[in-house]
Amino acid sequence: MPINFDLNDLLSFRAVAELGSFRRAAESVHLSQPAFSRRIDKLEEALGVKLLERTTRRVTLTAIGRDFEIKTRELLNDLDATLLALRGGAATRMSEVSVACVPSTVNYFLTRVIRRFHEDNPRVRVKILDASANDVLTAVSNGEADFGINFMGTQDPGIEFKVLIEERFVAACRRDHPLARLKRVTWSQLGEYEYVAVNRSSGNRLLLDQALFNASARVNSVFETKHVNTALALVEAGLGVAAVPAMAMPTRDHPLLVGIPLVEPAVSRRLGLIKRRGRELSPAAELLYNLCMKLRHSSTGRARDAAAGR
Repeated sequence: MPINFDLNDLLSFRAVAELGSFRRAAESVHLSQPAFSRRIDKLEEALGVKLLERTTRRVTLTAIGRDFEIKTRELLNDLDATLLALRGGAATRMSEVSVACVPSTVNYFLTRVIRRFHEDNPRVRVKILDASANDVLTAVSNGEADFGINFMGTQDPGIEFKVLIEERFVAACRRDHPLARLKRVTWSQLGEYEYVAVNRSSGNRLLLDQALFNASARVNSVFETKHVNTALALVEAGLGVAAVPAMAMPTRDHPLLVGIPLVEPAVSRRLGLIKRRGRELSPAAELLYNLCMKLRHSSTGRARDAAAGR
């Protein structure tokens, strides 16, 4: 039995999946909203499944819809590349690479990699999915991202993990704080001051809690945030101190913040490149993946400097 939908229906579905709005998606494909809705209804009827959950305020993908969106995106990208190559336009086409990463890797690693990559590949669009460690792992596992940069994934049999760097956690404080005069800070010293913690949804929190439990050490948080960057903003405002990955610290010439190595216990994490095991990357994604590995040494030095308080 033939499936009764066409390329335009897939293009419409991709538009609403990306934009999350029937109105904006209809505008993007130059259709009226009723005509656009009929196109989506036709696709769902042909497939015999519900792809979208629609309310008066928002549009979200169903579980089947999320899986179908990944396959549709891959199909349309392959079709686009094939058609452009046939027309002799492969050299000028705009391809896309999606990278999922924990936010602390962006400022002092990924930006340098992407700058170098963009200089050599100006026609490749890079999509960055900055998210929690769990969400990064999920994005890579379900194909939403080509690959990721994460400290989770080593125990997942479906994920290939290649170590980029190992970085220490440091005590973050203002330069006018009493701890800033020290070369090393113990957790007991850190616990004497008001502490800014990241919440339990953070993979960093899990690492720290495990290390402190094993060492019978503790700190009592006065403030709690979801993201490391928010914790650093509170530290910069003079509201407390925090324990953060070395790479998350601003540059060493920052006028207000400084990172001091944390000891007793020293806590570290391994950042690595993750991708689905057995999945072949697109040529553009492979180039960016390999460049991450090539430039990892500069970030190793950056993390080492921060962990040494330099």
